[in-house]
Amino acid sequence: MVCSALRRVAHLHVYLVRKASSVSKGHHRQALGSRPAASEFAARGAPGGVVELLGRSYPQDDYSNLSQKVLSRVGRNLHNQQHHPLWLIKERVKEHFYKQYVGRFRTPLFSVYEDLSPVVTTWQNFDSLLIPADHPSRKKGDNYYLNGTHMLRAHTSAHQWDLLHAGLDAFLVVGDVYRRDQIDSQHYPVFHQLEGVRLFSKHELFAGMKDGESLQLFEQSSRSAYKQETHTMEAMKLIEFDLKQTLTKLVTHIFGDGLDIRWVDCYFPFTHPSFEMEINFHGEWLEVLGCGVMEQQLVNSAGAQDRIGWAFGLGLERLAMILYDIPDIRLFWSEDERFLKQFRVSDINQNVKFQPLSKYPAVINDISFWLPSENYTENDFYDLVRTIGGDLVEKVDLIDKFEHPKTQKTSHCYRITYRHMERTLSQREVGRVHQAVQEAVVQLLGVEGRF
Repeated sequence: MVCSALRRVAHLHVYLVRKASSVSKGHHRQALGSRPAASEFAARGAPGGVVELLGRSYPQDDYSNLSQKVLSRVGRNLHNQQHHPLWLIKERVKEHFYKQYVGRFRTPLFSVYEDLSPVVTTWQNFDSLLIPADHPSRKKGDNYYLNGTHMLRAHTSAHQWDLLHAGLDAFLVVGDVYRRDQIDSQHYPVFHQLEGVRLFSKHELFAGMKDGESLQLFEQSSRSAYKQETHTMEAMKLIEFDLKQTLTKLVTHIFGDGLDIRWVDCYFPFTHPSFEMEINFHGEWLEVLGCGVMEQQLVNSAGAQDRIGWAFGLGLERLAMILYDIPDIRLFWSEDERFLKQFRVSDINQNVKFQPLSKYPAVINDISFWLPSENYTENDFYDLVRTIGGDLVEKVDLIDKFEHPKTQKTSHCYRITYRHMERTLSQREVGRVHQAVQEAVVQLLGVEGRF
């Protein structure tokens, strides 16, 4: 099985040390993360090992699937790095909420949390949000687990319950989140989210309405596509209106007036009804955020039984790539001054259009192998390629499948595109990295190569 093969990494320590040595010879100036090293796989040890992270120790078990490549990103907090494009987007959102929504003493209504630890329990990440035990989002192939009880958060929603339980009723959470995913210009194992939550009491929601005192937040009825079983239709319509109005004002603040917006019905375990917002930007409809009316069961369990609320979440990289014309998500991790200096502006609302660095040529290599007999997860392969190739890998495409007519064994052929964002890659340099990928596929996935 793929997962059990990955757990055998600890027994391949000597192999990886030798491989790291052979790959790194002769090109010491290669970008950090572009060559494999034994430490890259240290976090994927066998049960009995320990992961040290942010000053705490976490015992490993059969769930542990972190690579040092991902762990090296923990604590970078790009959203808090002044003048970074993600910081600019975050500050624009904060400024908007601070100015638009104030309390009775003219202080900001929304509190902001941007330094919460990305290490959460599986209960925080899933159970607190009513995500069923058999829900596919819990899969080991899609998440980074420290062990069976702790993980790197897959969304900032992992903090909702704790903040509600602390008595907060209006807050923003910003942070790095981690997911195992495909490899292309839009996906990276680490990205950044901004979460917003607001609760309303009966008085707050119906304030200013004629006969508002006679209206109620709750009732016992049946669930429909339009409302939860515990919400009155009046309360649901008002909360939905407030949510959509709030988010329309936000994206208008970011992208400017005259923006075409549409709402698409969708599904999240922790909101109902749920929506995605799409904007028409430069003639193309783009999804920019998800939102919905919070499940009352979640709100009740956190101790706010007398209130109703909404929540939304957006990806900072997604907004920044649209707003600043940034073509590749890897660029957010660049330390190249030619990239960073473009965002050192005196006004966070200043228009910035990314000026591309020189487009260095790509080097393309294919790799094909027989799949394991069972439980093959494509994200295991993608994670392995990311671990060895680092940010040299621009994208990975599945270009061919083959099933042997006699044995029924299946092979996949992937095309790996290598491109450095700051310099030209040599065929020899890429060849070394690609060879390391090939050998790791055989050794770590326990499969037969067809190179």
